[in-house]
Amino acid sequence: MKILFYIPQADAAAWLHDFARALPEAELREWQPGDTAPADFAVVWRPPREMLAGRDTLRAIFNLGAGVDAMLALEHEQLGTLPRNAQLIRLEDTGMAPQMAEYVTHAVLRYLRRFDEYQMLQNERRWEVLDPHPRETFTVGVLGLGVLGAQVAQALAAFGMPVRGYSRSARQIDGIVTFAGEAQFDAFLDGVKVLVNLLPHTPDTGDVLNARTFSKLARGAYLINVARGGHLVEADLLDALASGQLAAATLDVFREEPLPADHPFWQAPRITITPHMSALTLREESVEQVARKINALTRGDTVSGVVNLERGY
Repeated sequence: MKILFYIPQADAAAWLHDFARALPEAELREWQPGDTAPADFAVVWRPPREMLAGRDTLRAIFNLGAGVDAMLALEHEQLGTLPRNAQLIRLEDTGMAPQMAEYVTHAVLRYLRRFDEYQMLQNERRWEVLDPHPRETFTVGVLGLGVLGAQVAQALAAFGMPVRGYSRSARQIDGIVTFAGEAQFDAFLDGVKVLVNLLPHTPDTGDVLNARTFSKLARGAYLINVARGGHLVEADLLDALASGQLAAATLDVFREEPLPADHPFWQAPRITITPHMSALTLREESVEQVARKINALTRGDTVSGVVNLERGY
């Protein structure tokens, strides 16, 4: 089998080395501009359009990440970029879910116990004890109940806070009150104290974190965005913070990354910024998963993680 590889990072050699060990029978090559030779599979992260367009022999394209919005954007900008007969397959967990649960749990507990405010008091050299938020009314709403969202919701529920989850289609998760579909969106938001966004980024979910959404939350709510920057209307967040509708926000993703040095978020004292590190792709686990699926497809078996191009996930 022939496998084409592309990752725009300095550690591409390490990925190639690990794939060569996992698939010793494969002919593996790193794509270079001008390479139009046939390939059976492609393993990529944010590839250029010319790498994929016209490759009708590809059976599957493996995206080295859970989010495929960048891949779908290429197809949206120019139809036919993704070969018609090739399945687009995303990573499933590969060690990302525990990392995400750690990140979100830390952020939620930080707000529950008001550690963010204690940091501000420390900066002002003020010794003051703040009453913690009542745990029983500190409702956390998780937008998106995929592999990552479900694990995050369950991790938060273990701390005794009310947790509810929202997804496009109905889901049942022990200990979580779930909502589904557009008709239940406002009911999901009503009274939420911490909104955690883990939705896939699709045309339907773009700009979902907007003024209307914020207005449905409890007064003085908190936002945690660990999905995509395109979900957030940035001006609406700043307005909600200024009005007090939102008390603070933790953001790991942004419309432009790296976040420009002159971006107003840097100067907003109630916004916590991290550099898209909430759940990093782990190479060893990712290579093992992709290799296993390539072997399964070669045998004629079906695999999970296939993206529905219309839904975008």
